[in-house]
Amino acid sequence: MLDLLVGILHLVVFPGGLFALALGLFLKGCDRRVEARLQRRVGPPLIQPFLDLVKLSTKEVIIPTSAVRGAFLAAPVVALGGIAMCAALLPVPGVTDGLPKMGDLLVIFYLFPIPAMAIMLAGSSSGSPYGGIGFSREMIMMLAYEVPLLMIMLTVAMKVGGGSGAEFSLTKIMDYQAEHGSFGLTPVMWPAFLAWLMFLPATLGVPPFDQPEAETEILEGPLLEYSGVLLAFFHMASALKMVVALALGVVLFFPGTISDIPAVNLVWFVVKCALFMLFALTVVKSATGRLRIEQALSFFLKYPAGLALLSLILVWIGC
Repeated sequence: MLDLLVGILHLVVFPGGLFALALGLFLKGCDRRVEARLQRRVGPPLIQPFLDLVKLSTKEVIIPTSAVRGAFLAAPVVALGGIAMCAALLPVPGVTDGLPKMGDLLVIFYLFPIPAMAIMLAGSSSGSPYGGIGFSREMIMMLAYEVPLLMIMLTVAMKVGGGSGAEFSLTKIMDYQAEHGSFGLTPVMWPAFLAWLMFLPATLGVPPFDQPEAETEILEGPLLEYSGVLLAFFHMASALKMVVALALGVVLFFPGTISDIPAVNLVWFVVKCALFMLFALTVVKSATGRLRIEQALSFFLKYPAGLALLSLILVWIGC
């Protein structure tokens, strides 16, 4: 019974749920504000993502007559539920180990693509030709970036496992780095870390890898027909996915703590997530244009996959 209550708290309050949602919306506000400053604009207030959710919650939900109603309604719920569970599994170094007995890389790997698959379901069920194009682009992008993601996870797991195999427990991955040093400062892991930084913009759908929802080409693609609370669910899932992606990078490469006080470590965790976002997302999308879908596919099969494979080979041969 106690484990059930702890699991519910992890899912609804912390580290997932309300905490992850609030952090994700805040980071999105910071991202938009910094991007505006880099482009010499004033930019929106930091609370603009929160205001957008409030506004959407007051709008009417319109379902296209040509849509597959059940799938159309289910897609945003699936996206939000899947990534919320993923957020509950992730540990916060020095604060919590995440959902008990479940937080390992294999579970994360299976849960993390759920929002992308929900977006594909949304696009294919909307009845819009733009949604269909967005569906095909999202599928291509997911196939492209899932390959380096898997190799990055295997590299970390094999490094922690040493000669005895792969270790997928996130808690043991953090403990190993506490004893041997952060992987982000280990030369053999640098290619995998660079591959992770390249992976972030694609999985979060920001330039130069925002082809599935390109506003100037396909008018938000899979999300074009969504409105009201359903669109708010997708925005909430996007905020949660940002936190999960950044937090997973922290756990895999820089899980170090600076104090024995959980509150201090929590602030340090948020700072690290914000720095990841600033350098891997905000600066990149402010300085680049959108790639074509075939260019994005080629990029991921060459560079992030190649870097991740290099680290994997170096770890496998015992470097």
